[in-house]
Amino acid sequence: MNHRKTLLAASIVAGLCLSVGAYAQDNGQNTSNPTTSDAGKPDKTKAKQLSTITVTGIRNSEALSIDTKRDADSHVEVVSATDIGKLPAKNVADTIAQLPGVNISDAAGSEGGFDEADRASLRGSAPSLTLTTVDGHNIASGDWFITGGGGTRSVSYAMLPSEIVSQVVVHKTSEASLLEGGAAGTIDIITRKPLEFSKPFSAEASVGGVYSSLPSSTKPQFNGLVNWKNDDNSFGVLVQGFYEERSLQRDGQEMLGYSYIPTGSAAATQLGLPNNASGSTGVFYPNLPGSVLFTQTRKRKGGSIDLEWKPLDNLTFNLDGFYSHMDATDYNRNYMLRLRDRVPTSTLSNYAINGNILTSAQLAGTSGVSQGIYDMISRPGESESSQYITLDAAWQATQNLNFKFQFGTTKGTGNTPIQDVMEMDTGYGEGSSYSMNGLNSPMGVSLGGNNGAYNPATVGLDWIFGDQGIHVVDKEHWFTADGEYDFDDAGALSSLQFGIRDSRHTHNSLFAVAQGPNWASAINFTPNSTLWPASTQSYSNSLSSGMGNVWYWTPAQLSQLNATYATRASSPLSSNVQSRFYPNDIYQMTETNKSAYLQVNFAGSNWSGNAGVRLVGTNEDIGYTAGSAQQTDNTGPYCNSAFYPCGTAGTGGWYWNFYKAHYTKALPSFNLKYNLNSDGSLIARFAASQTLTRQDYGQLAGFLSLTDPHTAGGMGSGLGPNPELKPLVSTNFDASLEWYFAPRGLLSASVYEMDLNNYYDYGTVTGTYLNSYLTFDRVNNPSGAPIYSQYLISRPVNVNGTLKGVELNWVQPIGEHFGTQVSYTYANGHSSGGTYLYNADGTPGNNVAAGNRPLYGTSKNTANFSAFYEDQHWNARINYTYRSSFYDGMMPVQAGTLTNTVTGQSNTMPLLPYYQAGTGYLSFSLGYTLNDHVSFSFDAMNLNNPKLRYYDVGSQAGLGFGKVPEAFYQNGRQYYLTANFKF
Repeated sequence: MNHRKTLLAASIVAGLCLSVGAYAQDNGQNTSNPTTSDAGKPDKTKAKQLSTITVTGIRNSEALSIDTKRDADSHVEVVSATDIGKLPAKNVADTIAQLPGVNISDAAGSEGGFDEADRASLRGSAPSLTLTTVDGHNIASGDWFITGGGGTRSVSYAMLPSEIVSQVVVHKTSEASLLEGGAAGTIDIITRKPLEFSKPFSAEASVGGVYSSLPSSTKPQFNGLVNWKNDDNSFGVLVQGFYEERSLQRDGQEMLGYSYIPTGSAAATQLGLPNNASGSTGVFYPNLPGSVLFTQTRKRKGGSIDLEWKPLDNLTFNLDGFYSHMDATDYNRNYMLRLRDRVPTSTLSNYAINGNILTSAQLAGTSGVSQGIYDMISRPGESESSQYITLDAAWQATQNLNFKFQFGTTKGTGNTPIQDVMEMDTGYGEGSSYSMNGLNSPMGVSLGGNNGAYNPATVGLDWIFGDQGIHVVDKEHWFTADGEYDFDDAGALSSLQFGIRDSRHTHNSLFAVAQGPNWASAINFTPNSTLWPASTQSYSNSLSSGMGNVWYWTPAQLSQLNATYATRASSPLSSNVQSRFYPNDIYQMTETNKSAYLQVNFAGSNWSGNAGVRLVGTNEDIGYTAGSAQQTDNTGPYCNSAFYPCGTAGTGGWYWNFYKAHYTKALPSFNLKYNLNSDGSLIARFAASQTLTRQDYGQLAGFLSLTDPHTAGGMGSGLGPNPELKPLVSTNFDASLEWYFAPRGLLSASVYEMDLNNYYDYGTVTGTYLNSYLTFDRVNNPSGAPIYSQYLISRPVNVNGTLKGVELNWVQPIGEHFGTQVSYTYANGHSSGGTYLYNADGTPGNNVAAGNRPLYGTSKNTANFSAFYEDQHWNARINYTYRSSFYDGMMPVQAGTLTNTVTGQSNTMPLLPYYQAGTGYLSFSLGYTLNDHVSFSFDAMNLNNPKLRYYDVGSQAGLGFGKVPEAFYQNGRQYYLTANFKF
């Protein structure tokens, strides 16, 4: 307890010492300030009225944002809508990128980064710890990239165009009245409402195009809005629609993890590496370094409709619907060196070892042996969607008492209906070489000279893979009832808020089939092949230094190849479904959440705040699949028993596991705001709270892959989810000072600390599971009675964590027409208290314990700079955002297992942490206003053509090497030219 008080006092003192700020009223554009109807939350009605009626231009939008922040009782950051085209932002994540404490990432996870901001997070935490809401309610989200199990709770901002925004309020401190789910905070996207427009009829439209530099392609962009309301302001309709296309090309290089050189192998002998009991020499090399060409056409289309009806002065109904769908058909090509299974058996020369990494080597060619692998993966019809419908009623029951009710439903989907794949063996009889160039530039490689066209003499069918028919659904239904009683002449008490919420959330992936080759002896298919674009060759050393031109088949040709040479359920998946059913993608989850809150709002002559508690109860029902990919030598199909609803011969046995849990948590919160001077220009804030985030779906559910021991009493291994993870609960402290020193001027600083209980990281634990190998051995176990074994499972485990930081923000007007904003965030996060990674024989090892790593998504340094100019006709703005490196996920060190030569036991190699290196993003906008009805805008995104770099850290997996490159990407620049119309 004393320790906690010390931290609390230190937070307050540090916040007061580090923060300065002041404010003076704006120049009269807004004659009244936003109020706070719900303590700590900006008056959404007032804010939206101002943003849709009065606020035009960058300067007035900035003034509204500052006013809203100042008047809030809790710590918030605000972005208010500007005229279309005056902010270089193409989705909501771009809109909030310049705010202090906000981090933007360009992908959901291991798929690598792209050219559009896709996730948002707060204060150096992972995106899943930030709750994103729309008008205070949840929005379900899907991802077009389906990785085969689970998913994240974070929202895909690629589905949310910036034009839907009236205002975005970032809640950095919690209140009992806010929806639970954001341990780090809540980002609330406030949309426009029909009765808030000043004129009976309003219409806006933007028409233009976007040019993407790498694919050298221009695509159309459209966004339109129409609003009508009747003369007595009692009924209104708002309709908004958008259709936006963009060509995407990503050039890069990927390593796909690292492999060890086995003891006793030809390479180990040649290199003079010692033997040891684990089976590994302790020297590693890149698995499959490949040159990668990814192309995609993204079509984001959808819209919203809002009907608002006020039949009585004290009663309002609102029906609001939103739908966004993104077609994301893509084609990924990866031309790889086959180092993973060639280095141990090849004759090496010109090699070098640096820090337990074989950083370079030349591999001699062997007749009839391939040195390369080429993957072509086309995903026609890949897509994601997000939608919601809400029905609201607001009733002013008495002068002092009001109620709000809401019924709502939201649904997000992620779809991969087809994957057309061809994996080829290349470089038969040829030699190859590679040379690593550190973390800043791609590896140099060479592979023969027959890479410019398909040649049956040097290219052969290897494998055909790819999951089909994946349809992930994320869905929630809810009901809320909120009330507020305003006290008259009650001294410091201003109001009492209370409410309940009941919801049912499901997240399911219930169908998938897998394909394989039909093992045709030769590919009798030689269409004309196309060469990769020159941009990829100029970026990746792997192409320019030794691979030359690389060919590929068109998606249509690849589809024809799969129809001929793949064994799979045919489209539309009407045959072979049972034989090719793929359990690795199958899981189901249901959460029933109930909550109730009570919040007291108080105010004095120079202070205000709130205190409350939110009680949350959750029932979890998780179903996930588990099984082995092995088959005994003396049986037919594994899965011929009704007791085990399994797959097919050769795919191993699998079965459902079910897990149920219930937890209840009380979440207290407290916010205090104090005006330090008479004019309210110097404000101090303090907040303390407990917040909750439920674990990601991918950590709770997915496929548990088991490697069965072949003897009774043996120890197996595995990799999979952990449905027993407890929800994360964070104890938060925040202190800040804000100085509103001039019209549109703000200087502020804050310190914060988050103590994270039940965070997660990856570790290795012991568990008991069905041994499919022994159970389905019909010779030794003819009855098929279930046989269980012990397994060492690499899985997410609960750990603890801390996250501390400082935020600085300076908004400076310069004369009448100029302005700047500079913000900086320092965040230091680390996990602790996890379990040990184990040796192959089951004994605790000396490896790094899970939990002794940085937190996911934590960049120590984040900086934003923005400057603008605006006059009656011209406006210009430039933004630069930088975030330092951050921990981004885990991947296996290599495929397969590591065998202990002493015990004969096998154990899956530990997972390897990987990071995204520090990256900066530069954007620019230029606008010209012709008159009140017509304007033009030009936006340049990713103007600096950022290079995305990823690296692995072996020492954090208990391996004897430090930082090694994992991937390099570039996505090019995007230029938007738009004509805007208002009526």
